[in-house]
Amino acid sequence: MKKLFGLLILSLTLLSCQDEDRKELMDKPQTEKVPDSIQVLEGEFVYSAEAAVMRGENFVYGVTLDSMSKVLSKKIAPLKSDDFEMIPVTIKAQIKPNIAQEGWEEMIEIIEIIEVPEGAKVLDTIKD
Repeated sequence: MKKLFGLLILSLTLLSCQDEDRKELMDKPQTEKVPDSIQVLEGEFVYSAEAAVMRGENFVYGVTLDSMSKVLSKKIAPLKSDDFEMIPVTIKAQIKPNIAQEGWEEMIEIIEIIEVPEGAKVLDTIKD
């Protein structure tokens, strides 16, 4: 009888401890969802050996010099009349803080090239 009583008290003690842990888990606040930093950006792109820049209506970002930025540079090369001409593009990119802290506060890493203008540019002047 004493053994049964001891087991009963021990089991009640263990079960009561588990309820407190469960209550703590239930009372934890919901974590705040962080918006996705991958965005579709429309703007003008320029690439040089030292840096690449994406400029839109409300933003200017430095672009990481990686394989995707080089691919985009090759796609816009036939459309450029000089090395510093900016070409309008649409890309999907991830916005990251600039670790080097030189130049721009935020950098973008190109994830996907969505749209690059096709063919040569239309000139505003009429040739005789």
